[in-house]
Amino acid sequence: MVVSDTSPALAAIDLTVRYRGSSVPALNQVNMGVPRGMFYAVLGPNGSGKSTLLRALLGVVAPVSGHACVAGRRVMDWERRALAREVGVVPQSESVAFPLTVRDLVAMGRYPHLRGLQAETPDDRQAIATAMERCDVVAFANRLTSTLSGGEIQRARMARALAQEPNSLVLDEPTANLDIRHEMEILELLRTSVDNGMTVFFITHHLDLAARFADRILLLSEGEVVAEGEPSEVLDEETLNHVYQWPVSVAENPVTGTLHVTPLPTPTDPTPRKSTGSSRSDPSR
Repeated sequence: MVVSDTSPALAAIDLTVRYRGSSVPALNQVNMGVPRGMFYAVLGPNGSGKSTLLRALLGVVAPVSGHACVAGRRVMDWERRALAREVGVVPQSESVAFPLTVRDLVAMGRYPHLRGLQAETPDDRQAIATAMERCDVVAFANRLTSTLSGGEIQRARMARALAQEPNSLVLDEPTANLDIRHEMEILELLRTSVDNGMTVFFITHHLDLAARFADRILLLSEGEVVAEGEPSEVLDEETLNHVYQWPVSVAENPVTGTLHVTPLPTPTDPTPRKSTGSSRSDPSR
């Protein structure tokens, strides 16, 4: 199949996924497309289908109908090594079966480019070094991954994905365990990568970060697409109130100029409460 340069980097066409034993689909006729060179964020409450969409796009779960495409080709038609050269993945978590140093972990990103037992080439070593520097993991290159904090290991996983030098990067909550500095460094790194031509598919619970860094947003709820478009089109108060079942306020951040979403307190009972004379809080409130 000839792949057009205009084909979406990632796409879902009438995609329905149902897990065994479930009475409802995890994804229900989802349609979406990620243009090449775009920062594309996926939002939604827990259980909305975000991670299932990611797994379907990577061919990890098979749909019951519809299909997922990578660079214009059905994902199931890709040879796995070729797919790994096209798409890099940063998972939310993973287990390591045997001891690895950080440098070893990052070097795994070069496997799709090697043949059999081929040794690393100078290009491989340069890609590994560049990825480690960009993700700020050079200082603990020789430490075992088992000794790292959650934020450190996530940065190492990010470096592994960048070492692949893929055209697209798929990330599932990649900043969940990071402090503010490293969270912002990773997001700015992703934004710069997109500006240089990479495609980023980014799952997050952080509405403000999606508003600040993403070009387009997909909002899922109960396995269906609720909204898709630019942040200003998707992050609507009424829509967010309905999807998240919690009142929010949406306004422009005066510093960044992007949208800021503020969760509001739940409406209080308007009936005045009589004082009991005790300084202890009413446990029913």
